[in-house]
Amino acid sequence: MARTILVVDDEPTLRETLVEALESEGYRAISAADGREALAHFRAERPDLVLLDLMRPELSGVEVCRIIRAESGVPIRMLTARDSEVDKVVGLELGADDYVTKPFSLRELSARIRAIFRRGEQLAASTPPSAVDLGAIQVDVAGHRVLRDGQVVAMKPKVFELLAFLVRHPGQVFSRNQLLERVWGYDYAGETRTVDVHVHWLRAAIEDEAAAPAFIHTVRGVGYVFRRPG
Repeated sequence: MARTILVVDDEPTLRETLVEALESEGYRAISAADGREALAHFRAERPDLVLLDLMRPELSGVEVCRIIRAESGVPIRMLTARDSEVDKVVGLELGADDYVTKPFSLRELSARIRAIFRRGEQLAASTPPSAVDLGAIQVDVAGHRVLRDGQVVAMKPKVFELLAFLVRHPGQVFSRNQLLERVWGYDYAGETRTVDVHVHWLRAAIEDEAAAPAFIHTVRGVGYVFRRPG
């Protein structure tokens, strides 16, 4: 069965172009011109991926992102203009997995979509440890949650995926691009700020002092590494 992708954009030409391109790739594409229409389609169709523009009519893309994330863990890719840095960060904070900056090539977008689905298949087929004990912190991989002194720690889905990946590879240094490929599911040389933002949130969630991390360390000029304390 073809995977369903919901395209949300208030620009008719771009919306139609994306739908046509996705259908030519074998996907089932549905589209919405504003936030309210997007939510109606999302709830009726339950798509496998959402491409979400930060449009303003009716209901903003940021608000749509927040509502969808509260209801589902479906991958969300924001489509943003180059001058909307604040919206990008807000969207990530609300649970979007990443963003694609306009203008973008259809070839690049198609490759990243294929990688998203490939990553999902790999995760489904993998058998990670069910739990990792870090003392006061327990990473319940199977239950997709983190406990601190027995209490559940609020954590965005992609932040948890980043943590789960790092704890399965202790002592191994990963560049930002490697983390994008392994956690976000695509091999892409740009927009590595996404990784830095998620590491910041991860440290805020599990470190006693984010400025002097015990678990997630920066390797200057390279990337990040997870180390067990002691």
